[in-house]
Amino acid sequence: MRDFPSCFGENGVQVADASCSSVGSVSKASQNLVSCIYQCRLFGKSCLIIINWSKNLMGQCLSIEIDDLSHQCLCKFDIKPSLFSKRKGSKCLQLNSAKIELFWDLCLAKFGSGPEPLEGYYIAVVCKGQMVMMVGDLKKEALKKTNSSPALSNSMLISKREHVFGKKLYATKAQFFDIGLIHDLVIECDTIGCEDPSLVIRIDGKSVMKVKHLRWKFRGNYTALVDGFPVEIFWDVHNWLFGGTSLGSAVFMFQTCLSAEKLWTSQQKPSYNASLVSFTESFKESKTSSPGVGFSLVLYAWKNE
Repeated sequence: MRDFPSCFGENGVQVADASCSSVGSVSKASQNLVSCIYQCRLFGKSCLIIINWSKNLMGQCLSIEIDDLSHQCLCKFDIKPSLFSKRKGSKCLQLNSAKIELFWDLCLAKFGSGPEPLEGYYIAVVCKGQMVMMVGDLKKEALKKTNSSPALSNSMLISKREHVFGKKLYATKAQFFDIGLIHDLVIECDTIGCEDPSLVIRIDGKSVMKVKHLRWKFRGNYTALVDGFPVEIFWDVHNWLFGGTSLGSAVFMFQTCLSAEKLWTSQQKPSYNASLVSFTESFKESKTSSPGVGFSLVLYAWKNE
């Protein structure tokens, strides 16, 4: 079975800077990474802007990459720990002989346990005097600093990848829709010393999915309602149960469904041991050919020793 990262394409989300991660197959640095993909318009064409937040012993790292819809890299800029320490700055990027301006301000940024700031920051991309993308909660400050106007079409977060850690509980926050609520998402699974482990996923304290006899159902998918809309949940906990190494992670994907029809065909009964190859291909195709098809959150769940 292909791993979930392949859902982002051959040249999709990668660890941004070699200085921010080791070359090994699994490392603490590569685990401490959050990747976000935004879809926006530049020069009248749709494109993808990939933001990678990472953290290592040297400090914070930030990488910003602009790709076309075939995931071909058009330009890229890395903010390494030495530059990150200045907390604010700007950069002019060349894209097909045209100029794109990048601005960032992290002076007031507040961080939690992960590499992505929680609040008090902005990252802005400006093209021809219009702010085509703004990430963070300081929109007024960003517009003033960049001396730009909001773009007619807003950028959209279409996918996010992050790592969570725990022994039995794995928690994060997730917003599945642009105008939706920010939810508390908890994955509960105890596989140590348990003859018949089960998997429970809760959103805002409410159980939305429970899988019993997990050794027989270590892969599968299920559709649940979130904010009144269907969200498809995929899981793969093979490494937890049969990996034989403490370095293996389970992988979960939460994807907003393309239509409500799928809710009624899959909500009643989860699909177990499902092949993810066809899902992988359809996900890649939808993210590169159809704008605004939804949002996907990929979580790598690592067991703390």
